[in-house]
Amino acid sequence: MKTSDEPRELKFIAAINMEASAGPDAQAARPRRFHMDAYTGGALAVAGWRFPVVVDLNGLAVRGGAKVYLDHDRAARVGHIDGMQIEHGGLRVSGVISSTTQAAREVVADADNGYPWQASIGAAVREVEFVGEGKMVTVNGREFAGPVNVARRAALQEVSFVGNGADDQTSASIAAGIAGEKGIMDGSDKTKTVDGGVAGGAAAAGEGAKEPVVHAQAPASAALKAGAAGEGVIAADPVADIRAKAAAEEERIAAVRKVCGSDHTDIAARAIKEGWDTTKTELEVLRASRPKAPAAHVVDQTVNGTILEAACMLTARLADVEKVHDEKTLDAASRRFRGGIGLQELLLEAAWANGYAGRNFRDSREVLRFAFGKDIQAGFSTVDIGGILSNVANKFLLDGFFSVERTWRNICAVRNVGDFKTVTSYRLIGADQYQPVAPGGALKHGTLGQEQYTNKADTFGLLLSIDRRDMINDDLGAITLVPRKLGRGSGLKINDVFWTIFLANSAFFTSGNKNYISGADTVLNIDGLTKAEVMFLDQVDSDGKPIGIMPAIILVPTALSAMGTQLFKSVEIRDTTSSTKYPIANPHQGKFRAEVSRYLANTKYTGASAKAWYLLADPADLPVIEVAFLNGQESPTIETAEADFNVLGIQMRGYHDFGVALQDPRGGLKSKGEA
Repeated sequence: MKTSDEPRELKFIAAINMEASAGPDAQAARPRRFHMDAYTGGALAVAGWRFPVVVDLNGLAVRGGAKVYLDHDRAARVGHIDGMQIEHGGLRVSGVISSTTQAAREVVADADNGYPWQASIGAAVREVEFVGEGKMVTVNGREFAGPVNVARRAALQEVSFVGNGADDQTSASIAAGIAGEKGIMDGSDKTKTVDGGVAGGAAAAGEGAKEPVVHAQAPASAALKAGAAGEGVIAADPVADIRAKAAAEEERIAAVRKVCGSDHTDIAARAIKEGWDTTKTELEVLRASRPKAPAAHVVDQTVNGTILEAACMLTARLADVEKVHDEKTLDAASRRFRGGIGLQELLLEAAWANGYAGRNFRDSREVLRFAFGKDIQAGFSTVDIGGILSNVANKFLLDGFFSVERTWRNICAVRNVGDFKTVTSYRLIGADQYQPVAPGGALKHGTLGQEQYTNKADTFGLLLSIDRRDMINDDLGAITLVPRKLGRGSGLKINDVFWTIFLANSAFFTSGNKNYISGADTVLNIDGLTKAEVMFLDQVDSDGKPIGIMPAIILVPTALSAMGTQLFKSVEIRDTTSSTKYPIANPHQGKFRAEVSRYLANTKYTGASAKAWYLLADPADLPVIEVAFLNGQESPTIETAEADFNVLGIQMRGYHDFGVALQDPRGGLKSKGEA
């Protein structure tokens, strides 16, 4: 993660080896090329960055064709880059000294005179991962120990010729200009480097180079002999030169094939094509023979909010977590946080993403301030820890919410309301029947009756906290236990409100409404259910006509659960009491599904009874009770935030917006179940 004092750009300096001009008129023939092993893939001490920087070459791109300058001065143009290759964990670039400015002429002239130019690479950083102390990270095929910054995404903007270098493991060269075919035939091919070394074929010629470069390993007879100042130049025999080159090439190819053998034919083909000597070929064969590192070490492990959220759910062992996050995210989370993520680590990761410069959790108050984004500095890619905690907590909130009885949901109608105002429902009566259509197609108007039912939503909620002790104990379980409690509390509350209203029904289920029966013959059995069914079916609307609604549900307390299930499922019911009866068929089998609630017989609720039972219509046809949810949100909501100043910790609040109200009494019938 980036720290607050890190710049937006990287500039790191590399050594350059310059090749001398091949002849007095070579420079005028065509633009000179340069080739550079620009970056070895290691950690660099970069000015303006607190910790070393490693550039992830898998995320490096060239922005709009990188340019070449002198001393990072955009007015001092030198040329442009036309080739970039990532090889063996390092970066190789090549290009053309295409400018005609004084700066370009100085670079070429000084190189020809042996001046040891070096290079400085400029890159714009797009994404940074901070690896903390004591942790390891694999980048460019190598392992690095923290603290270190990994530039996961960067754009190569420019390369500059400068006087001072930093990375002595890199190299570069300016190829000699060749004046057409004559320059080859007459032996104008000698190259030299200022440090006494010789540029390799790949570094000198580069990918896509148009000018061939002949190296110092060529026979002496093939080279021009430069004399003292003012002396002429003696040309070698061109035929002998061609023969010597051909013989040397045959020897090189034979040596390359011998080194590669039959196991590395691909390396042999490349070595022959690119002009490698036996030393470089042996090195490549040795590298290819080493055990291959697992492919996982080059995968981007950038930490973001989604990965942190997945790590929390994996650590808390959320059931069916693969339904919440895709396989790629879960894999990244499990590799990044092996063994699970702790609460402290989660908060630190979020704080670092938001600019926190500390390395540990000692100052927990400061960590929380950054984690919740109160001190975010411009330029940082932020992680919303509040959103992460809320998303994680919501999964466990629902676990708690659905862990309590939900019989209420099976016998009620559900309404979606947009605010907390009272809403009214009207029942069509009498004129709601279709009327004959008069000639000409005119339809008659129906009217709304006077029967109406109301409902309104209210807010119910609770606030709980994860205190400082939970964070010091690094207890990630706190962010799963607290929301489970909030979810269970919401489930219990909606049950409490629902059954309080449902059971306080002495004025709703009455003989006057013809939806209430009592007496010894109302006990739940075949006869009692038959009596209730007949009374339900005989109900009429205010016009005295049948309501046309069929009963569908038997709602019973726990003491009548077995009988309710038996009446629904059994084909026959046998009575073997003193007045023994023959087995008889169950006329109600499959008619009314049984719903059981433990609230019906609980004496804490007015109207509770262990013997009373209910015959109800399907709530989609005619509900006796309705639950209204604000914006259709049937489950509670949980939110997370840093605690107030006088509280050390994290606050979680759960709230639920709903309302409950009895509706049409003709949608059900109550049986007292006793005299």
